[in-house]
Amino acid sequence: MNSENLLPVQRAWELASTGPQTHWLIDGIWADQAVGILGGEPKCCKSFLALDIALSVASGALCLRQFPVRRQGPVLLFPAEDSLAVVRQRLDGIAQAAALSLHGLPIEVITAPALRLDLALDRQRLANTVAALKPILLILDPLIRLHRVVENDAGQIAGLLPFLRELQRQFHLAVLLVHHARKDSHGSRPGQALRGSSELHGWGDSNLYMRRRGTQLTLSTEHRAAPSQDHIPLQLTQKDSALALSILDDLVGQSSSTGPSITERVRQALVALKEPITLQALRKLCTMRTGSVCAALAELIALGLVIRTDGGYQLKGP
Repeated sequence: MNSENLLPVQRAWELASTGPQTHWLIDGIWADQAVGILGGEPKCCKSFLALDIALSVASGALCLRQFPVRRQGPVLLFPAEDSLAVVRQRLDGIAQAAALSLHGLPIEVITAPALRLDLALDRQRLANTVAALKPILLILDPLIRLHRVVENDAGQIAGLLPFLRELQRQFHLAVLLVHHARKDSHGSRPGQALRGSSELHGWGDSNLYMRRRGTQLTLSTEHRAAPSQDHIPLQLTQKDSALALSILDDLVGQSSSTGPSITERVRQALVALKEPITLQALRKLCTMRTGSVCAALAELIALGLVIRTDGGYQLKGP
């Protein structure tokens, strides 16, 4: 048989046993050049989190004051529900909480009154804007204001998603799509609680889910090629005019009278290792929350004690 008519094959034992590490846009939160959903019921602070992510990527500051940014660059944002004044006020507050100035940061806000991803003209205008501005992150908030198709119809909703995937591949950027979850969906897995077709859940490389139980907000992460984390506790806090989300973690940066500090525990764990370790593996080794480990690593890196390599984190050599 002509070999041109055969598919290429390889013996299983000959396949490469190692592959590239996950490259992060924000450690543990969003993979670099990933598409996905930031989902949650109404009034779960989804837009606050999207703006926090935007400001972190544009500035390089820790997301939620805890998660390191690994690729810094311009952000393109379309806030379809909030007024431009509200967006500015929220970004100013988040910047103040992060000890930053919004002035000069490369966050470009689309000010058009509407953007329809189901219209060829609007899709072309968005693609042209991405080509001109070259953002590394595109945030569209929320999906329901970006089309007039039936979200429960897999065929119709699937017509929108390939366009965003095409943008991601053509321009090497991440795409974050804010979307609503069904009300009273606490009995479902977070991804299954999203409104509309299951195509939305399956489309994402990185997905974030916000949930509210009483007064408590939680964040869960889900990644196609990396470990996920459930129920990171969040709260919306205000200090002076700074209104921003923060992680509820009383252990971060604190010492214990009965043992070493969080940072020292992380350092001691790295001392015992001969090879670099990933963030999630280190979190499991230390039995800590991701936010605690990220804060400790940031402090150790600032002190010049730890470096980050392609394989993960390790103590800096002599």
